[in-house]
Amino acid sequence: MKKAGLVLLVIAGLFSCKDKNVPDVSDIKIDITVKRFEQDFFAIDTNHIMASLQQLSEKYPLFLGDFLYNIMELPGISDTSSQEQALLKKFIADYRPVKDSADEVFRNFNSIEKDVEKGLQFVKYYFPAYKTPPQLITYIGPMEGYSDVITRDALAVGLQLHMGKNYSLYRSSMGQSVFPDYISRRFTPDFITVNCMKNIINDIAPEKSGSKALIEQMVDKGKRLYVLDKILPYTADTVKTGYTGAQLQGCYENEGKIWNFFLTNSLLFSIDPVNIKTYMEEAPSTPELGDRSPGAIGVFVGWQIVKKYMSKHEGLSLNELLNTDPKKIFEESKYRPG
Repeated sequence: MKKAGLVLLVIAGLFSCKDKNVPDVSDIKIDITVKRFEQDFFAIDTNHIMASLQQLSEKYPLFLGDFLYNIMELPGISDTSSQEQALLKKFIADYRPVKDSADEVFRNFNSIEKDVEKGLQFVKYYFPAYKTPPQLITYIGPMEGYSDVITRDALAVGLQLHMGKNYSLYRSSMGQSVFPDYISRRFTPDFITVNCMKNIINDIAPEKSGSKALIEQMVDKGKRLYVLDKILPYTADTVKTGYTGAQLQGCYENEGKIWNFFLTNSLLFSIDPVNIKTYMEEAPSTPELGDRSPGAIGVFVGWQIVKKYMSKHEGLSLNELLNTDPKKIFEESKYRPG
């Protein structure tokens, strides 16, 4: 049994910045404009949808098309397409309560805007050649559809999946069937900035398709989480990983046992889709490691491997890290948790 004071110190460490060498990015200028698309969209005249959409297109020349065809997944809008216009009218009526709730939750968006801007400053510091999105556009889309994405000209944030873990729709039987607790507990405003930065990392280094061994997928995810650490140095690890505080603490306390599990079961070089899904995808837990373990535990392991590797390659840039072969990182890290 650990002493209470030590446990409190460990827990505090999970929620604070651990890197004492955080660069000063305050002089890096970021030009980003926040636009509240949901306010304009839900204000359209549903008796004259085509005319209203034409007006919207002037303010959102690129995003409107992304919203209609990619987020709403409508087949096409035209003057003669009464079916699509009817779908839009029904969506506006059905989601009006969601929009009203979002008005309350996001009455003031300033703190989120500042957090995103700070994240983008770190992005420019570490990736100076990357062109950051000029806009952050909020919207409300289908509950079962996209949430936070990068569009052609913006970071787009789907507020319908950031209403707070106890939001009534998430708690409903319909909501639970789509988003069980282990997922919907992360549907809070706190995750907006993290999701935006994750999307930017994936934009900088798109994930490659193809069959990879489990250890390679672990390390690839670990690289991205390591970069996220650098871009959001003051954000809690629980928010960056999506694990609860207890789950994350348990991972650190049992790091050696977790690693030994993968070794003794000869899982590291498995390409079996079942194993990939079990250890890399969302789940309430990892059954073999107990009900209190997190799902996607392979991401935690990959993260620790990358941290060990980077401790030996301090001069390596984040861009170089993202382009380093996962197998090379694993082999050279000499990861051997006690």
